Amino acid sequence: MILSCTSTLIEEFEIMRRTIVIGDVHGCAEEFETLLRNLKLRTKDRVFQVGDLINRGPDSHKVLKLARSYNVQPVLGNHEVRLLRSKKGKISDHLRNYDHDTLEQLTKEDWKFLKKLPPHISIPKCKTVIVHAGFLPKTPWHKQDIDTITQIRSIDTNGDFIKPDGASETFPWEDSWKGDPFIVYGHNSRPEVFKRPGSIGIDTGCVYGGHLTAYIVEDQSIIQVPAKEKYA
Repeated sequence: MILSCTSTLIEEFEIMRRTIVIGDVHGCAEEFETLLRNLKLRTKDRVFQVGDLINRGPDSHKVLKLARSYNVQPVLGNHEVRLLRSKKGKISDHLRNYDHDTLEQLTKEDWKFLKKLPPHISIPKCKTVIVHAGFLPKTPWHKQDIDTITQIRSIDTNGDFIKPDGASETFPWEDSWKGDPFIVYGHNSRPEVFKRPGSIGIDTGCVYGGHLTAYIVEDQSIIQVPAKEKYA
């Protein structure tokens, strides 16, 4: 009886749907493809991504093509926001050199894909929200503006969003986030995943020679591939 029960549990675990979230790709197409293959995706798996698919790395177009091919569901990152605004004739004078490189690569299909990206994705069953950069702890997460949620790293003593060098005393927003929902995010590149009780940061700097990281929500496991080289 015990052996039969154990066998059933293993079988159920093996076919369980996984919720997979991938960190900032930044045009690192080879690493992105390797990670997707290493995940050994199953039919019921859902694959999300925290934004900044594009820029800095060598092949933003191929990254977007892979995302479509593998049915990856990204959210908007600050790099996508900037290029989409540029496409509408806004802030074009603020573009970086790598922005122009990406603009030359993108096809009509790429732009169509980018325009459909949501600001964040909520997964109520997992009590989890996927966003690019994070949220202000004192404001309902679903009411925050796109610039905040794609750029935030630090808050001031009042709990307000503060840009780099904008205040003498700042704190990581993650330290004040209490959870409910749990947040999976990228944007702030670190050598290792950044765990807090209510969040996990999974930008591990692939484009800077680090790793590309995938986080599996159900068992909180991490799968990584190393960068082929330092691109930026």
